Amino acid sequence: MIKQIRKNENRKKRHFRIRQIVKGTADRPRLSVFRSNKAIYVQLIDDVAQKTLLSARTQELGLNNANIESAKALGKLIAEKALEKEIKKVVFDRGGYLYHGKIKALAEAAREAGLQF
Repeated sequence: MIKQIRKNENRKKRHFRIRQIVKGTADRPRLSVFRSNKAIYVQLIDDVAQKTLLSARTQELGLNNANIESAKALGKLIAEKALEKEIKKVVFDRGGYLYHGKIKALAEAAREAGLQF
């Protein structure tokens, strides 16, 4: 019998390994990305204080899909929110996803809008 590949379980394992290394602080919060079939969610998290500083999702922009254009708009939105709260440097946590497609578009848009990571 062929063993079934469980993509989400493998992603969670990768995310756990990444989280052993990537830590967010108040000076440099963690930019965490979660992607579902319908939306993309982004949070800026201070792991030391265990607080979410900012969050954004594609529904805030009136977009009900999770494509590359939505990811670019979301990256720009989270960067603007972060700069309003005077957060310029972040640590990028890709959430176990490959740095490709939507995740890459979100990261590049956030960089272009002024975030450093």
